[in-house]
Amino acid sequence: MAIGVFDSGVGGLTVHHALVRRLPSADFVYLADQAMTPYGGRSGEEIVDLTRVGCERLFGAGCNLVILACNTAAAVALRRLQQTWLPDYRREIGRPVNVLGLIVPTIEAATGVPWEQETERRGEKVEKLDVLGIFCTPATAKSRVYEIEIDKRAQDVAVFCEPCPDLAREIETGADEARLAANVAEHVAELSRRVGRPPDRAILGCTHYEITADIFRAALPPGTPLIHQPGATAEAVERYLARHPEYDPGSAASRRFLTTGRPGKQNGLVERFWGEPLMFEGA
Repeated sequence: MAIGVFDSGVGGLTVHHALVRRLPSADFVYLADQAMTPYGGRSGEEIVDLTRVGCERLFGAGCNLVILACNTAAAVALRRLQQTWLPDYRREIGRPVNVLGLIVPTIEAATGVPWEQETERRGEKVEKLDVLGIFCTPATAKSRVYEIEIDKRAQDVAVFCEPCPDLAREIETGADEARLAANVAEHVAELSRRVGRPPDRAILGCTHYEITADIFRAALPPGTPLIHQPGATAEAVERYLARHPEYDPGSAASRRFLTTGRPGKQNGLVERFWGEPLMFEGA
């Protein structure tokens, strides 16, 4: 069997890269829904349907565990799929399968609080707020998942989401660095204007953005900590597999890259991040 990694495009390769480093002998199948990317501006129902179809493709390709390496899919579709689709689907195919996301490990990393543990409100006065900026797609911002879940666990953290409507598409299509830098700088400035100051920490809440992490670092004040979703997700998946041996990740270190879009090599920006050319098969 294998681990499936799903994203609307190439951004999920950042999570895939971290997973491969942490689980080097595991087998992986990556699926990019490039025919329908980006997801960030789509309706909730569209995102749920597209995510379900992507998961079915990966399960059909031999995966028994799928990681949604897409904040939009995880924020909008994951809980619904886990509750209303997966139970019947498991019975239909007759084997254990599951879908996990990257938002839970990100929130754990941001708060230092395990997901199951919510902080009891005691009405204490908060002396200093830690401003956490989250750069994300419009759909993720609209879901308010980060604000809601972080507030349950850390009352001294103020979360401000900055939707970046065009950034994932520009990264996906290999826009030049000057264009990307201008876009990122505009959103960092807008978030700082709304908050009244730059954030104390930041989350790149779209896995595409991790490819341009250096550009975000340059736009934010020097030394601003970035909470990296790929590493947090890979660590959480490793712990999950240790608790759930029924989800066998394989041991042949095989790697497949699938796309619903145009097969072949990806853009130079992605290949520089990955460190070598990537050949995608048609899904």
